[in-house]
Amino acid sequence: MSIQTLLSTALAKRHDFLQHAEDNQTDCFRVFHGTAEGVSGLNIDRYGDTWLVQSFHQTLTDQELVDIGTILLQQADLPIIYNDRSLGNSRVLNALSPQLAEIAGSERVMQENGIKFCTKLRHEGQDPLLFLDMRIGREYVRANSQDKTVLNLFSYTCGIGTAAAMGGATRVMNVDFSSFALATGKANAALNQVSKVCEFVQSDAFPALRQLAGLSVGGRRNQKLPSYPKLPQTQFDLVFLDPPRYAKSAFGIVDLINDYQGLFKPALMTTKAAGTIVCCNNVAKVDRQAWFDSLVRCVEKQGRTVTAYAWLNPHEDFPSFDDNHPLKIVALTLS
Repeated sequence: MSIQTLLSTALAKRHDFLQHAEDNQTDCFRVFHGTAEGVSGLNIDRYGDTWLVQSFHQTLTDQELVDIGTILLQQADLPIIYNDRSLGNSRVLNALSPQLAEIAGSERVMQENGIKFCTKLRHEGQDPLLFLDMRIGREYVRANSQDKTVLNLFSYTCGIGTAAAMGGATRVMNVDFSSFALATGKANAALNQVSKVCEFVQSDAFPALRQLAGLSVGGRRNQKLPSYPKLPQTQFDLVFLDPPRYAKSAFGIVDLINDYQGLFKPALMTTKAAGTIVCCNNVAKVDRQAWFDSLVRCVEKQGRTVTAYAWLNPHEDFPSFDDNHPLKIVALTLS
C-alpha cells in the first residue's frame, strides 16, 4: 500500500481527534505513527505552523516526499520540514533549502490545550523540544495541581512543570541536567506568565532526589563526585518521574529495564502522604503489569500503601498494537 494511501487513512481515522484539537487550541500532534500505521520508522507530526516528517529506518525518496506533501498540504498549507534520521545515532543527515533551514532552525511557538510551548525542529539536540505522546501526562498534571506543590524530575523542557503551573500549582520544582533544556523550560514558563511559581534546578537527578528524600547522596564505587546544587529535604503533593531508558553518571545508573526502583524509591520518599507520584516507563519490552506490581511492592516495602491508581494512555494520534503502547504512565496515590 502506498504512503499516500496510508497517510490518507491515518488522517481519516483522526477526523474527530483533529476537530477536538482545533476546538481546544491544540496545533501540535501526530498525524502518522508509522510503527503502527504501516511504515516502520516514519513519523509525521504537526508542530504549530509547520509539518515535520521524520524517518528513522531509511531515507525517503524524492517521490515519497512529494506524495506525503500532497496529502499534508490538503490538510493545512504549511511548510514541510524533512529530517532524515535513519542512521543509528538519529542525527539529522539531510540539508534543507535556505528558506526551510531558516524555518527549521528558528524558535517557534505552538499550543497544546491553550498552553504555549517553544519548539525548534532542528537544534543542538535531537527532538523538537516537546514530546507529543506525553500530552496525556501534561493534561493529568494540569487537572490535578490546583494549590499543590509539584516536583518534576527529568523535566527536559519542563512541559509537565508548565502544565502544573497552569493548573494552579503553588510551587513547581523542575530538575534536569541540561542547561539547554531548562532554558527552554524557562521560556515556556515566561510564555504562559507562570515564572513566579516555577523553579529550575540544573542537577543530576540522583543527588537532587536523594537530598529531597533525606538520604545521603552517595555515588558509584570509585567515582569522584562532581559538584551539585544543595537542596533541603522536602516532600511534594505531586511528583512526576519520567526518566530516560538508560543513563550513567558518577552518582548512579538509570536503567528502566533492570532497576526502576533505584529512582522510584527516593522519588516516593519525596511524595507526601495522600500525595500522588506519576511514573513513566517508555521501554516497549517492559511488561506493563510486571512493572506495576514492582512499583506496588516497592511502596509496601517503605511501609506505605497505594490507595488509588490510574493508567494514563496516550491519545489516539499515537496508536499502538493491541492497545499496548510502549509508553506506560501510571499515577499512584499513596498513604
